[in-house]
Parts: sequence; C-alpha cells; structure tokens
Amino acid sequence: MSESDVRIVRASREIAAPAATLFELIADPAEQPRWDGNENLGSAAPGQRVTAVGDVFVMTLTKGAERANHVVELEEGRRIAWKPGEIDGPTFGQLWRWELEPLDNGSTLVTHTYDWTDLHGPEARIQRARSTTAGTLRASIDRLAALVEG
Repeated sequence: MSESDVRIVRASREIAAPAATLFELIADPAEQPRWDGNENLGSAAPGQRVTAVGDVFVMTLTKGAERANHVVELEEGRRIAWKPGEIDGPTFGQLWRWELEPLDNGSTLVTHTYDWTDLHGPEARIQRARSTTAGTLRASIDRLAALVEG
C-alpha cells in the first residue's frame, strides 16, 4: 500500500505542559488557527469552546469556506474528535482526533490522528486528504508545543 492509500494518519510527541493547558488550546476553535500545521484554518468566532459530544463549532478556512465541525468524542482534558461538514449539511466522512496522556513528569504525550476512511468526494477533497501526512499532523503538535513551552 502506498503512502497516499493510507487513510489513518497519526503523529505523537511529548510536550512539556499539562494536558489541561493543551486541551484548552485544542477545544477552543478560536485558538486552533494559531497552531494549525496543515495551514488550512483561517478563523473561528470566540465563544465556541467545546464542552460536549454533539457540540458543533464553525471554522472559516484559509480559502474562505466555512465548515461545521461536529464533535463526536470528548473526554475533558484527555480526548476530543470532530467531523467537518458543510454548514447545515452532512459531514464529509473524515475525523480529526486529539488524545492527551498526562505523564508523571508533568508533561503530556500528545497524539493527533486524521482518519479519512469514510471520506466521500469530490476528488479535490480526496486529494486534500491525501496531502495530510504524519508530517503535517506533527507540525500542528510542534506549533502547539511552541505556544506552551516557549
């Protein structure tokens, strides 16, 4: 199987910060463009901090499109995942997940996953999914680390 056929991509890294601090930056959509290593997130209105499965937050992408992100997993301070879709439409089929594992030294093992197993067309969306690699996921983790370790 070639790298472009891999539909579940992940990256991990230890960050020298508590899980609660990192979770606040991930669960608040207005903060997400600050650490987005995929260079796809433009802005999100303040006041959309995710608190429960079923929440939907709206993100404006760098190219101007708006996405409704449906939260499908949430364990406060530990795990969050969402599925993007059109505003007032179904989700596209991909999933973005963040998992935070507190470590004994006060740091956190951060794992970022992009799962596009169920992604459906158009072809441009499939090509964009293929361009999301462990490297771009790691870039998001590294930028998140720079915000809290700096």
